[in-house]
Amino acid sequence: QVQVVESGGGLVQPGGSLRLSCAVSGNLLSPNVISWYRQAPGIQRVRVAQITSGGMAYYADSVKGRFTISRDNVKNTVYLQMNSLKSEETAVYYCQACEGQLGECIIDFWGQGTQVTVAP
Repeated sequence: QVQVVESGGGLVQPGGSLRLSCAVSGNLLSPNVISWYRQAPGIQRVRVAQITSGGMAYYADSVKGRFTISRDNVKNTVYLQMNSLKSEETAVYYCQACEGQLGECIIDFWGQGTQVTVAP
C-alpha cells in the first residue's frame, strides 16, 4: 500500500519562502509522476508542479521562476521549494503520486495536505 505524507507547511510573510516535502512509502511502481496541487477555500484544486520518475519537471505558469520541484529517489521524497510567495497562494497543498506516464495516470495516491498561509 502506497502512502503519501506532506510536511513543511506553515505561516510565511509575503515574499518569503517555504519548502514542502512529500514522502512516499510503499511500493510505488515506475514510471510514475509526483505532483503538487493546491486548493484554496471555495476554489478548485489546481496543479502547480509535476516531476516524472525520470526527473522531468513541469510547472504552472503562475509559479514558473519561483517554485522548484525536485525529487530524491533514495529518500523517496519530493520537494517543492516555494520562493517569493504571495498572499493569494494561501492554500492547502497536496501531493499526488501517480503510477504511469505523464498524462496517463493509472492509479493515484494522495496525501492529506499541508496548510500554507502567506500573510504579514
